[in-house]
Amino acid sequence: EGFLVAVTGEPGCGKTIFSIHFINQGIIDGDRCIYITTEESRESIVKQASQFGMDFGKAMEDGKLIIVDALMGREDRWSLKSLDMEALVEKIIEAKKELGYGRARIAIDSLSAFWLDRPAMARRYSYYLKKVLSKWSFTILAVSQYAITTAESFGWGIEHIADGIIRFRRALRGGELKRFVIIEKMRQTNHSRYLHEVDIRPGIGLVVLGRIERRVEDYKLPPDVIRRILEAKRKAEEIL
Repeated sequence: EGFLVAVTGEPGCGKTIFSIHFINQGIIDGDRCIYITTEESRESIVKQASQFGMDFGKAMEDGKLIIVDALMGREDRWSLKSLDMEALVEKIIEAKKELGYGRARIAIDSLSAFWLDRPAMARRYSYYLKKVLSKWSFTILAVSQYAITTAESFGWGIEHIADGIIRFRRALRGGELKRFVIIEKMRQTNHSRYLHEVDIRPGIGLVVLGRIERRVEDYKLPPDVIRRILEAKRKAEEIL
């Protein structure tokens, strides 16, 4: 509670569904809930939630949830016309005032959309968001896309600012797509440090299947060691 938790991973790992679960649990617990969507429309999020038995439409009607659409550029009150960090913070505070007094949680899917054209600003924007919203005691789930080249979330900084990091991964096993999750960081919390396999099931959503005991990657030699072995082998073949 009161943390900013970064959720990172490649596309198709389950980050949006995880965010939907996070908000749905808040609705069940009586929290004031705000969902910021930058990559899907408001209607798409409501439809996706309904596929897993979560009625976001009713929650919105009952004044328990506000979905801010930052994709479609509409003129309605709960839309953002541009991906501007200050406008985002102002809209979140406006939504909280509309929802009323009480514990609140936010899912921002995705936060990295706000610095796509300037990834060097990621840390500054993340810090600004955390600094301003911490005064309102929000619990924030911030999705950040995974950068293949750096093995970190897109833009430098959010993982350093965040109180927690939940990383989703994917891999092919026997020709089948498998999804995994690991908690890499969670301040003030004794958490599992093991990789777990997850699955997305119709009518249910994200399901944790169990802990992964070992993977080939865990025993794979570092790239520099492999390079030296191959170089030594090449030189030996030249001598022969």
